[in-house]
Amino acid sequence: MEKNLEFPDLLRLIDERSTAFRTAVAAAPSLDAQVPPCPGWTLFDLVKHLGGGDRYWAAIVGAGPADAPPAEATAARAALDVPREREALLAWLAASTQLLLSALREAGADAGCWAWWSALQTPRTSGGVARHRVHESAVHTYDAQLAAGAPQPLPAEVALDGVEEFLFTCVATPSAWPHKPTAFDFHTAEGRSWRLTVDGDGARSTRIPAPTAATGEDSDAAGASIHGTASELVLYLYDRIPADSLHVDGDAGLLDLLRAWEPEE
Repeated sequence: MEKNLEFPDLLRLIDERSTAFRTAVAAAPSLDAQVPPCPGWTLFDLVKHLGGGDRYWAAIVGAGPADAPPAEATAARAALDVPREREALLAWLAASTQLLLSALREAGADAGCWAWWSALQTPRTSGGVARHRVHESAVHTYDAQLAAGAPQPLPAEVALDGVEEFLFTCVATPSAWPHKPTAFDFHTAEGRSWRLTVDGDGARSTRIPAPTAATGEDSDAAGASIHGTASELVLYLYDRIPADSLHVDGDAGLLDLLRAWEPEE
């Protein structure tokens, strides 16, 4: 069974993805370049969003356990002073990432903090924050590369963890699924698979064995099975590429229901 990335790996990957993001920004023809997955946003807006997010989560982790976004984090987001000149902007972004990494290192993986997600499958800890920020940074790096005209697949190490992190963090909920109970299987070309089950008890995911030519798939268990590279699956889950970019077995219409579902808090 594949193990989750360790806390030091998550910190390394936050740094790596932030560096790749800055490289894409530096190579872009203009900070006014449009970001196709984020309608109305320029590349400058994307930089402000990612750097502001780093500072926001640094304040959240530093504040410790809380039942709501701590005042420190709200103040950090409200007080953003973002330079417009590209070199200064990139320096501001690098400093933002270092603030986040410093807060995470100081707190350690198991320190509690506020988080917007259900604690059903992802803990509300600095470790949970670190894991989510890896994938926020990775997807926005893809966005920046797209704006610069040179999109690249997510690195396999990041993408393989990203499928599970999205299912465990962004989808997991105790809110009842408002349709007939079903399941979605996600299969990566790299050989890892997950099943997302949705029913009256909410949504939760688990790792499952990858299908093989010998065993095939239990087509009755999943309403839809989605196949692609790990990078493609992450980009689909974050609404960067359409479902028809992937191979889907079963009822593809279920994916529309899943996309439209807005669980109650």
